[in-house]
Amino acid sequence: MPPALESELSLIFEKQEYKTKGLEGLRWLDDGRAYAVLEESAAGKDARDVVLYDAASGRREVLVEARHLTAAGAAAPLQVASFSALDRNRILLFTDAKKVWRRNTRGDYWLFDRRKGTLKKLGGAAPASSLMFAKLSPDGSRAAYVRDDDLWLEDVQTGVVTGLTREGGPTLVNGTSDWVNEEELDIRDGFRWSPDGKRIAFWQFDTSGVETFTLINDTDAVYPTLTRFPYPKTGTRNSAVRIGVVDVSKRSTVWMQPPGDPRESYIARMEWVDSNTLALERLNRLQNRNELLLADASTGDTRTIYRDESKTWVDVVDSVRWLPGNREFLWESEKDGWRHVYRSGRDGRGEKRVTSFEGDVIEVAGVDEKAGLLYFLASPGRATDRYLYRSKLDGSGPVERVTPTGFGTHAYELSPDGRFAIHTSSRFDQPPTIELVTLPEHKTVRVLDSNAGVREKTTRIGANPPEFFTVDVGEGVTLDAWLLKPSSFDATLKYPLLVYVYGEPAGQTVVDQWAGDRGLFHRALADQGYLVASFDNRGTPAPKGAAWRKIVYGAVGEISSRDQAAAVRALAATRPYVDLDRVAIWGWSGGGSSTLNAMFRYPDLYKVGISVAPVPDQTLYDSIYQERYMGLPQDNADGYRRGSPITFAEGLKGRLLLVHGSGDDNVHYQGTEKLVNRLIELDKPFDLMVYPNRTHAIKEGKGTSLHLHKRIARYLLENLPPGPK
Repeated sequence: MPPALESELSLIFEKQEYKTKGLEGLRWLDDGRAYAVLEESAAGKDARDVVLYDAASGRREVLVEARHLTAAGAAAPLQVASFSALDRNRILLFTDAKKVWRRNTRGDYWLFDRRKGTLKKLGGAAPASSLMFAKLSPDGSRAAYVRDDDLWLEDVQTGVVTGLTREGGPTLVNGTSDWVNEEELDIRDGFRWSPDGKRIAFWQFDTSGVETFTLINDTDAVYPTLTRFPYPKTGTRNSAVRIGVVDVSKRSTVWMQPPGDPRESYIARMEWVDSNTLALERLNRLQNRNELLLADASTGDTRTIYRDESKTWVDVVDSVRWLPGNREFLWESEKDGWRHVYRSGRDGRGEKRVTSFEGDVIEVAGVDEKAGLLYFLASPGRATDRYLYRSKLDGSGPVERVTPTGFGTHAYELSPDGRFAIHTSSRFDQPPTIELVTLPEHKTVRVLDSNAGVREKTTRIGANPPEFFTVDVGEGVTLDAWLLKPSSFDATLKYPLLVYVYGEPAGQTVVDQWAGDRGLFHRALADQGYLVASFDNRGTPAPKGAAWRKIVYGAVGEISSRDQAAAVRALAATRPYVDLDRVAIWGWSGGGSSTLNAMFRYPDLYKVGISVAPVPDQTLYDSIYQERYMGLPQDNADGYRRGSPITFAEGLKGRLLLVHGSGDDNVHYQGTEKLVNRLIELDKPFDLMVYPNRTHAIKEGKGTSLHLHKRIARYLLENLPPGPK
């Protein structure tokens, strides 16, 4: 490996030279007049203070100093991972966080009272780092949390701890989630205090009968150790999910009673509407119907007030927003071909569209109820970008762009009253700039962090600035793309092409935003003498209309691989410096699957492939994700067969590197092993790199990320040498 590239990869993945800063733990307080964040403290390494900023004036006030957070007998201050604040005086601190699958959600909780100057640990005699999702009641007198798959209640004055549920254990989960609902529906914090603080609503997952998957750890002991957990694969038995409401005084639970089989549906979201009413989002198993139900917390009775349906799939509405008085709500739907926001009465009547334009609402950013404005992200006509728009809540008048003229990706954290927003902007090769702005005029109050140091350091990495454009792949279809060229690029010569791919409905790669380490990796490779490109095929979640996104239903892997191959050929046809005899492709997860499909289906085009953590056989992946886009395998056996790369393994001609972590709880190493057996059976040469006991991220353990990216780079350099011809 060239010394310059080796040095650059070390700076990126080992020394983290280009790590950007953000506002850690941002929380709006005082109805949006102030915000609090975690900041580095002078109290010691990894110590954090909780700091409050007045939005209008910028006045800084330290709410919690790390030097005041030393537990009895401890030599160093507590290391605060996150916090929540009931008000400026009662602050709940999360420390000693431990990972549960993907995120650090189990740890210790401490209540800091500024007025009394006291620090109190919650949990009673609970073991260290055993509490999850602790939350104070609305009046601050009690705290609730999850421990050992049960809900617990603690009086913060007396420290008396009482169990609210008692049956949690190996097959029953209360107040948090099972594996698949966490991964695919983002359910982690699984309980909610009622507005009056008298009751708690919570998810319960009954995993009995769900088949278990076993991870084998060969490296941490003399004999292997096993981790077993319920993991429903496509077409198999799911957990039964239900919502309970426990009266915290009586310790009695009422179960909500939506119709249908609880193992053949998903309750994707749950929130209180008022102190006696819950709103539930309920998907059928095929996920082509999403119903909004109102549930009576006292009786468990439910009624459906809204139904959204599709011939393919419907997306979860992350947050159903209730307007003042809770008589109306906002809902997002693609029923007219674009994703728009609709306003409907609590009885499901009187629906009208709030956002009217030829484009998609990417995300609802917030509501200014007083001004009657809805804020949302959109980018009509330029699917690679993200801008803030606004619309009147009554649906009258045109939508208006709020983000000033320019390109790139813009994200916003609106204050509860909609008067202020934390605005983060970036481009592919420009690190984030964070500023506080006022709305609706989008006036900059102050720049909070420009990441100027990182911006300066990135200028020493070679490669020309990224070029964003579209490629015409025929039949009236154009794909968004970006391209990196070497700093020594000469358009009269031909260069090898490396394609970075994802290609599935869960993500885009062609977005004009700071790409972090992955983008820097591609820039470093480009400067070795490669063209590096990426294309967003049909079926990726670009804001280009429902038809674009959902054309792949029942056939994931087929259209995407065809579009990707067509894009490479179209690029070469219009840019003679692309060497079609030297094309490589790589991707991770869904991108690993796309890499396999490319290598197996189009072997004369792609000469080298690097597939990281792929799904070679779609029947081996989890029920929620794969069935959402493919239907049930019992109903679509041929679609699953034709969408699975392993079906076409006989086509392999080029050089292929398979990479997987043996401890991947998400995309199991099992699939790669199955592919390995098939390639052996076919007498196909290939290379394999297994990272023992690493997860889907393949980053655990000292040196892992650096080793992985050096392995990718080395494989590329050896099998598809860089430089022009």
